[in-house]
Amino acid sequence: MADGASELTSDLPQDVASVLADVVSAARTAFADDLISVVLYGSAAEGALRPTSDVNLIVVLRAFDRAKSDRFRGPLQIARAAIQLEAMFLLAEEVDGAARAFAQKFADIQRRHRVLFGEDPFRALAIPRPALVARLDQVLLNLAIRLRAFYLERGRFEEQLAGLVAQMSGPLRTCAANLLELEGRPARSPKEALQRFTESLGEPGWETVLASISQARETRGLPTGAAGDVVMRLIELAGRMRQRALALR
Repeated sequence: MADGASELTSDLPQDVASVLADVVSAARTAFADDLISVVLYGSAAEGALRPTSDVNLIVVLRAFDRAKSDRFRGPLQIARAAIQLEAMFLLAEEVDGAARAFAQKFADIQRRHRVLFGEDPFRALAIPRPALVARLDQVLLNLAIRLRAFYLERGRFEEQLAGLVAQMSGPLRTCAANLLELEGRPARSPKEALQRFTESLGEPGWETVLASISQARETRGLPTGAAGDVVMRLIELAGRMRQRALALR
């Protein structure tokens, strides 16, 4: 990977690093002068990539040219199949607006990203505190609503409930990280943030819930009879975090 970017992926699995090198090279060739940055974010950027994780990229462009985009389609599809690559394409002029509209997501991106090519589009990004509080409230409310609906619709299927725990654990950890940062107590990682939040509740039993979350993320499964209880605790957890978020308004 050019420009020393290979050093930025040396801690990733070899297949992931190799595909990322191909993607960056293909993006430079396809988009040419329109390409500003290629940014890795999320679990891969913090060195916590799991076999089931998506690999997340943001490609920042000066313009979205159809012919150039068509040239990038093939390499992108290959990367998606090979390493579960998910790419977001942003124009440079859209970065600030996207950060305001999706404050929770971009606060997490700002914390956990690596620039694989070009300049850092998030180095001077300032996400307004009211936007982050409002988005945090919205995301937590949405999570609680979705968890309740899924539990009622599919609560008899433990495998699906375990998959739900795995799916929702990432957003809940990100919410915890944003909440602690807003409270002036930033954590080193979203996982640590969720642990610290549950510890702040001063109640027994949350250690078991967190262990179940980690197990579901790693294996997509939970012991027989456990998944329903964990989903109910996640609903409670979303509500408890939302109470704290509303107090920041």
